[in-house]
Amino acid sequence: MKKKRSIIIALVVIAALGYGVWLVCKSTPPLVLYGNVDIRTVNSSFRVTGRLLHLANEEGNHVKQGDLLAKLDSEPYQIALAQAKANLMMQQAQLDLVTTGYRKEEVAQAAAQVLQYQATYDYAESNYQRMAKLIKSASISKDQLDNSLTLRNQAQANLQTAKQKLDQLTNGYRKEEIEAAQASVAEAKAQLDQAELNLADTELYAPSNGTILTRAVEPGTMLSAGSPVYAISLDQPVWVRAYIDEVNLAQAIPGREVYIYTDGRPDQAYIGKIGFVSPTAEFTPKTVETPVLRTDLVYRLRIQINATGNGQADDLLRQGMPVTIKFNQ
Repeated sequence: MKKKRSIIIALVVIAALGYGVWLVCKSTPPLVLYGNVDIRTVNSSFRVTGRLLHLANEEGNHVKQGDLLAKLDSEPYQIALAQAKANLMMQQAQLDLVTTGYRKEEVAQAAAQVLQYQATYDYAESNYQRMAKLIKSASISKDQLDNSLTLRNQAQANLQTAKQKLDQLTNGYRKEEIEAAQASVAEAKAQLDQAELNLADTELYAPSNGTILTRAVEPGTMLSAGSPVYAISLDQPVWVRAYIDEVNLAQAIPGREVYIYTDGRPDQAYIGKIGFVSPTAEFTPKTVETPVLRTDLVYRLRIQINATGNGQADDLLRQGMPVTIKFNQ
């Protein structure tokens, strides 16, 4: 009997403890954080220098990805492109020349010249030999012999030069000359590609859907490469920046779904997911309202609001707007 009574008492105690824990959990309010909307922006600029010719949008205009934003004066780049094309044609013609080799007519002409110089040399050699015999009988002077020797040597040199030219025309261009011509063609093609790219870069297009925040320059301005033209607020992604203290850090699990409210729509929630939790602690920024002391260390969160489906981001979310983040139980 006493054993049964002890078991009953133990069960009652366990039930009471469980009920107490349930009441504590039920009475614990969901975690609430405060943060700000953080919309990404991009500074659009040209990759080339030039005079600004046209701007297509004003501040506040909504643009779609691929929309034309601005144009530079393209005439200098059109001229550069024409020069690059002409240079490529010239280098390609030179490569074709060294690859194909010399024409048959040139080879035949060189062969005929060899025969001509061969005949001249044969005559000069024969004349020199005859003079060499006559000098022994003193029938001619020493000067005559020297002149015949000089003519023979000149004819021999001309013959040798003609033979070398014939060999060059017959064998074609050297391997090194062909490789040099190929390299020149590759360089000319690269220059043409760069000229085409520079011409294309005289037109500036929207990198993504967004809204024009700032129009930094006006038509007629000389721009250097990288000079800002527009500042664009991107439609997506829309982030919320918030901070959480160490006590509640365990609830900030990447991928967890949270509800985000604005002061203008306190009863309609945006749905977001925690995408990033800072690995390092920092002091709470003064611009962020939290229910803890500002001197406490907190961890930065980045929450992405849904791009599609229920609770998706819309035009009512603005850069820096204060929001309330509520965690579900």
